[in-house]
Amino acid sequence: MATTEQNRANGHIHLSFEFFPPKSPEMDKQLWETVAELSRWNPDFVSVTYGAGGTTKAPTLEAVRRMIGDAKLHTAAHLTCVDASREDVHKVVDEFRAAGVRHFVALRGDPSTGIGTAYKPHPDGYANASELVKGLREISDFEISVSAYPEKHPESTDEAADIDMLKRKFDNGATRALTQFFFDNDVYERYMERVTAAGITIPVVPGIMPIQNLTQLKRFAGRCGTSVPSFLDTRFEGLDDNPTDRAKVAADVAAEQIEDLQRRGFSEFHLYTMNRAPLVNAVLENLGLSRERRSAA
Repeated sequence: MATTEQNRANGHIHLSFEFFPPKSPEMDKQLWETVAELSRWNPDFVSVTYGAGGTTKAPTLEAVRRMIGDAKLHTAAHLTCVDASREDVHKVVDEFRAAGVRHFVALRGDPSTGIGTAYKPHPDGYANASELVKGLREISDFEISVSAYPEKHPESTDEAADIDMLKRKFDNGATRALTQFFFDNDVYERYMERVTAAGITIPVVPGIMPIQNLTQLKRFAGRCGTSVPSFLDTRFEGLDDNPTDRAKVAADVAAEQIEDLQRRGFSEFHLYTMNRAPLVNAVLENLGLSRERRSAA
């Protein structure tokens, strides 16, 4: 297994970034400043989220067009099937394909009534993400990423059912899985043992969430079913009114998590940017990466 130092020297790390579509002129400005900053790290791809039932279709499509056309980034469009018929989903696929999209992140999506509401498939739609993957595969030879849950999807009855769903996505043609964020690498490694035992051979890329605000993160993690280890309280203790030191600790925590995963043999990482560049930049700088790492290689 390669050491962290060898991984750095060989450029043996693959990055991708997630963005979300802006909802205001101010957020639009922030997004494109962030894209300009983070594109210098030469990510393998970036992705743009998509609201349930197409609630953010227009801003997502506009963001994807600009990332492909202006930023020249390999861009994946998130696609959900909740609250939508198959016909409506296919129309969206055609629109994104016309914009240059050849990579989708296929998701069931949360009900438009909110997380925690019982999910009901559209009577004329795809029942779940595995069916959506199959539908996309029948339309064209897309690159298809899907979601994975090291601590199990909140709606899964148990870990076996959760792994079975990922296996069905894999069997239907998914080419990569991106995990929900997590903070305990032992949890992820045990999850990967179950993934491998199930015969799932696609990359299952760790999702890394640099912590912008620990209190907000805890609320979000609770809805996602992600545990927040107590060591994070210790690391951030007393820093509520000290944004400079808080940001430094946040960068250290995320970089340490990635370095530990590298030591365990993992080399692909999907970073949830929250449309903010400074903390992501600090994490990658802590790893000793160069923004010119690809061109120099």
